[in-house]
Amino acid sequence: MTVATEPQDAERVRWLSIIAAISSISVVGIAIGLGMPLLSVILESRGHSASMIGLNTAVAGIASIAGAPLATPLASRIGVAWAMLLMIAAGAVAFVGFHFAPAFWMWFPLRVLLHVSLTILFILSEFWISTSAPPSRRGLVLGVYATVLSLGFAAGPWLFAHLGSTGFLPFGVTVALVAVAAVPVLAARNESPPIRAEGEETSGFLHYIWLVPTATAAVLVFGAVETGGFALFPVYGNRIGYSEADAALLLTMIGLGNVLLQIPIGMISDRVGDRRYLLLLCAFVGLVGTVFMPLFAQNWHLMATLLFVWGGVVAAMYTVGLAHLGSQLSGHELASANAAFVLCYGVGMVLGPQAIGIGMDIAGPSGFGWSLALFFGAYMVLAIGRLALRKRKT
Repeated sequence: MTVATEPQDAERVRWLSIIAAISSISVVGIAIGLGMPLLSVILESRGHSASMIGLNTAVAGIASIAGAPLATPLASRIGVAWAMLLMIAAGAVAFVGFHFAPAFWMWFPLRVLLHVSLTILFILSEFWISTSAPPSRRGLVLGVYATVLSLGFAAGPWLFAHLGSTGFLPFGVTVALVAVAAVPVLAARNESPPIRAEGEETSGFLHYIWLVPTATAAVLVFGAVETGGFALFPVYGNRIGYSEADAALLLTMIGLGNVLLQIPIGMISDRVGDRRYLLLLCAFVGLVGTVFMPLFAQNWHLMATLLFVWGGVVAAMYTVGLAHLGSQLSGHELASANAAFVLCYGVGMVLGPQAIGIGMDIAGPSGFGWSLALFFGAYMVLAIGRLALRKRKT
């Protein structure tokens, strides 16, 4: 969800602003990485089915779609830093609200508030960091930024494994971390960049879904697999015999793969003539990984190794897909295409949890892998079709 902007000063690195943006994105990573499995386990402990858990989680995707267009108007009205602080506070209130909400229906508006907040925070932090890094060092700064986000995703399940799902402790620790992350945003509030809504960048952005479908479909699959997989893997792990802590640590391995493999795969993508071949390979690895999950399930270490590689390669569908998008478009077109990326990611967040939850209700634990395989297989069909069409034209 990268926002294309030009830095205000081509020579100066605004480190305070960069720290503020990175601290805020760490909130997104930890909140999602801890919140997804925590909330799913709590719902299952209350007797809700996998499909109902998936339905509640899918609301996050709808909220992401709804929240993305609100980021620019909100920041234009009150400023980037104050908008981010407002979203940090709203997200913290929503997260704590889950602990005190006894009725299942209450979790739906709380899920909307939480993920609208996280989506706006995501977009504005990327806008801020883009304007704070000069072109000559932007790749390095954004690499650190992406790594911190991945570390947040990995830290969330790790915290969940140690804090458990009972009582107020996991909610309280998360809110404390959010409060700490808000400090540098507040300190850098006077350095936050101005943001202006540009009508020409928001009109007709849906067109870009179909203009570069290999890239936009990649982020849709990533959104579906990431959201659905993180939310329902603890349920899947429990049903195949893992303890709550062991399942959470396996989620941590997925996050670590994301952290350690993005830079090498990104470097490979720079040396590939057509990144669609690499996207196809990533989807193939994702498909093969889902096939081997049941075979490795009885050995925690083999499962952890598989998920480490699988998680890193699948996450590269977002990274490489965004790189492919950038190689095809530029300027205002790229900014509009980024808006389409947000939409496709949100659609994936809606489809993934629901599809996986229904799959598990129909086929039991094996439905988890079959549902994931369906997304990867459909993407491979699309990618192969696009590559064949290109060869036919040449």
